[in-house]
Amino acid sequence: MPTIDLNADVGESFGRWQLGDDAAIFESVTSANIACGFHAGDPSTIAATCRAAVAAGIAIGAHVAYRDLAGFGRRFLDCSRTEMTDDVLYQLGALDACARAAGGRIAYVKPHGALYHAMVDHDDHAAAVIDAMVAFNRDLPILALPGARVLAHADQHGIRGVAEAFADRAYNADGTLVSRRKPHAMITDNTAIIANMRYLAEHGEIVAHDGTRVAVAAESICVHGDSPDAVATAQALRQALAEAGIGLKAFA
Repeated sequence: MPTIDLNADVGESFGRWQLGDDAAIFESVTSANIACGFHAGDPSTIAATCRAAVAAGIAIGAHVAYRDLAGFGRRFLDCSRTEMTDDVLYQLGALDACARAAGGRIAYVKPHGALYHAMVDHDDHAAAVIDAMVAFNRDLPILALPGARVLAHADQHGIRGVAEAFADRAYNADGTLVSRRKPHAMITDNTAIIANMRYLAEHGEIVAHDGTRVAVAAESICVHGDSPDAVATAQALRQALAEAGIGLKAFA
């Protein structure tokens, strides 16, 4: 049976402010991208999310980001390569401590928001993320958009690059994601999401918002945990993939 990973962004609450239903989404996904405190998450949230992920048998990923709590990590931060490296390394250390205390470990790295998109063509910040991973643990894989510059930097250091697709985001014809500033950036219709992801799993292509079929060699599918219907989307997607004879398995 062919398999694919299903990941979700989690641990994005902060203090008394709650975002997403991590416990419910853990019933459907195989990997958890846990916020490390820079775009969301606080020490108690990070620790609790790690404990929940370990209890559910979910792979723990470091969802590192720009230092931007106010903007939820969705704003580009113009910093040096060295500063970016230090910021990523700091976040990896924080999550590592919480993961180990919970009886788990970091299994992979997936940058968040603006940093994720910057790694597509911003060489300094793409290289900075890899510099931090080399310093921390070069055996960890990194999740990124197919064709992103960070994958080339990862390959130069012997780090495994894993391409992913987004279930609930619209695509441009060039394989990039439609900007969140545009009204059709998010896909909220579960019927459309399931059809697109089944086609991806079976044929290696995604239908862009203009109808163009885009080749996407993805090993993982992401569902945004902060979306209103994230839990229902993950459940429906898991069931649809199973019906298509595609199993779910963490890539790391």
